[in-house]
Amino acid sequence: MSAVRRDLAFVVATMDRPGPLSRLLESLAAQTVVPAEVVVVDGGAAPAADLCWGPRPFAVRHIPFRPPSTARQRNAGLEAVSSGIAFVGFLDDDVLLEPGAVGAMMAFFDAAAAEVGGAAFNMSNHPPLRAARWKSSRFAERAGLYGRRPGAVMKSGFQTMIGPLAADLRTDWLPSGAVVWRRDVLRRTKFDDWFADYGYLEDLDLSYRAGKSSVLVAVAGARYSHHPDASPRPDPYRFGRKEVANRLRFVAKNPELSPALCRLALVVRMVMSLSDGLFLGQRAELRRVRGNMAGFLGPGPGPEAARRKRNGR
Repeated sequence: MSAVRRDLAFVVATMDRPGPLSRLLESLAAQTVVPAEVVVVDGGAAPAADLCWGPRPFAVRHIPFRPPSTARQRNAGLEAVSSGIAFVGFLDDDVLLEPGAVGAMMAFFDAAAAEVGGAAFNMSNHPPLRAARWKSSRFAERAGLYGRRPGAVMKSGFQTMIGPLAADLRTDWLPSGAVVWRRDVLRRTKFDDWFADYGYLEDLDLSYRAGKSSVLVAVAGARYSHHPDASPRPDPYRFGRKEVANRLRFVAKNPELSPALCRLALVVRMVMSLSDGLFLGQRAELRRVRGNMAGFLGPGPGPEAARRKRNGR
């Protein structure tokens, strides 16, 4: 029988993925430690309210939300969490928690110092790092473009990946695919609505800001796996444009980061896409490059706008 943590809730932002959402809820219900409630914020054209019914060891609340936006859906879910909840987690709808994952996470928090504000689950099937040799080179690290330390945020504003881990790791940022935060931290730091029209780097933005006043950790024993849905991928042109615009936005909000190094790293990334498009025949990568160029030519996130948007306001 599952033990219920009355001080824990999870928020799941979803859209038109009933199969993965159902599997996630099943994996959560099978945990030895379960939350008091799960808030499903559904931006789908055909809301999956039916999946939220039925006997489970936790309450499920379904909130329709239009238009869909990962950042705004998560903020809406956070606002809907019941009073008395001290820990709020975020789960992507396409993840599966391994047995004992929630128990390991909450055991970590029970033993952790109050300065620990957020902790990520450990992805067990992390994809291989692209261009690993270049990203781990001394040049990339000394230039502040990339680094070998997992979970770092470089001077360029690029983050290094986390996991899979054999031991707990202190980090500079946390992904929001599977993470738990102290609720007090999320009262001070919310997802920035500027990222609302395209869910890319909104978790880097929130967690890096939160990490300036609290400790962030990835917990090795709290394991999960990621199973991306086979639905059509986002338009490469649109992704390429937001890839540049969102990264520049993130750097503009944090004066200790370097806009010049950020642009250099983005150009290096664009050259990699161009190479794949020209020499490997990946036409989507050429559309991504055109989107990158549009991102560079578009209006940038000026310092005044960044100051107005700081802390997600």
